[in-house]
Amino acid sequence: MVNLDLGVLTLKELQQLQKDVGKAISTYEDRHMAEARAKLEVMAKEMGYSLSELLSPGGKKVRAPAAAKYRHPENPAITWSGRGRKPQWFAEYVNAGKEPKDLAV
Repeated sequence: MVNLDLGVLTLKELQQLQKDVGKAISTYEDRHMAEARAKLEVMAKEMGYSLSELLSPGGKKVRAPAAAKYRHPENPAITWSGRGRKPQWFAEYVNAGKEPKDLAV
């Protein structure tokens, strides 16, 4: 574990550190959730089912999620289909004057 002397940091540096830690935690959780889902999908497939079949009420098939259209610029494991609410990382990228097509999968 890294030992930081937080008392010597400025307010701006502390706020940036807080933002960076939050992003690291979110990325960590997303990555581990994706790994868990992948393992469950393999187990379901081995038993002759899809994960959506097992999780839907009554065993009815659920429409597959939309394919990814955009990939996070720093973490390629994070994607967005272009449907629904824009993720914060996508909105920040576009608001910085960059083109969404640069993030296309």
